[in-house]
Amino acid sequence: MTNLPDTPRYHAAQLETFALDLFQAAGLEEKLAAPVAHYLVEADLMGHDTHGLALAGWYLQAIDDGVMAPSGTYDILSDRGAAVAWHGRRLPGAWLVQQAMTLACTRAVDYGTCTIAVGGAHHIGALAAYLTLATDAGLMVSIASSSPSGAHVAPFGGVTGVMTPNPVAHGIPTPGDPILIDISASVTTFNMSQRLIREGRQFSADWLMDAGGKASQDPKVLEHGGTLLPTGGADHGQKGYGMALHVEALTQGLSGIGRADALKGTNCAFSVQVHDPDAFGGRDAFVRQTGWLADACLASTPKPGVSAVRLPGQAGLARRRAALTDGVPLYPTIIPSLSEAAQKYGVALPTPV
Repeated sequence: MTNLPDTPRYHAAQLETFALDLFQAAGLEEKLAAPVAHYLVEADLMGHDTHGLALAGWYLQAIDDGVMAPSGTYDILSDRGAAVAWHGRRLPGAWLVQQAMTLACTRAVDYGTCTIAVGGAHHIGALAAYLTLATDAGLMVSIASSSPSGAHVAPFGGVTGVMTPNPVAHGIPTPGDPILIDISASVTTFNMSQRLIREGRQFSADWLMDAGGKASQDPKVLEHGGTLLPTGGADHGQKGYGMALHVEALTQGLSGIGRADALKGTNCAFSVQVHDPDAFGGRDAFVRQTGWLADACLASTPKPGVSAVRLPGQAGLARRRAALTDGVPLYPTIIPSLSEAAQKYGVALPTPV
């Protein structure tokens, strides 16, 4: 999350136009470029600044290298109405998630629930940025993601990397703001580790493990066979390990495209599952229960040093509202990191507000 005193702020619409122009100039078809630009900026609006425009330079390189497909559409592997599988053909993850969310929401109203599994996609960014596509319609949603060619997380008890942070996100409607949960099977992320390496910094706690199995705060251990510790850390990492295995099955298993195929280059497998409360106990009954739970959590007596108990997503939604009014606070290195690409493609850099 961006919290530096000299963090520049930009109008969200200007950032989105800037990103759209960059991606189109790099050769990405407009229908694909628009959701990529939108959801990267959405991530920054919510404060997920390692998964917002910080990814734009990497995406541009992927287009240039042919790792991200600049045009086309997915292949339908199966479609049974409430259960669907696609091959993403290395198309931009943001477009594929948007398409899957739109279809899953429509099908959930028809069937009560819908699950779509997609393999062979490119990176999909911050999962939390997509959740309100469902919750705004009163639907509950879960998204899971894994990267079959990455191996930054070791199974609990081992030191050899096998899996990735494998995040999951859940959007839960309530009578007020939705609960937006975005968590991962590892304590931290590879992207955050790379940022700290570039800046010569370390984590504040032992969130990694070196190649010998010793817990570490130094992200540079990743350059020498180290791994990200699973959620639960060195003591209770079996929790993150179990979660990671489940996500691998939900994404690569259900899509049929994953590690067993020895995939090369950046790729992603993800699943989207949407439930319509009206098909179960009813929408009014659903939000009555989730509203009670939300109120009870917010009313919980805070422990010493905590001003108030919050719900997942509460801070992100507050940051988004503030950023739409006052400007999006971007991590100071993000725009400078895109200046070379902007010059190459003749795209004007955004100006701070």
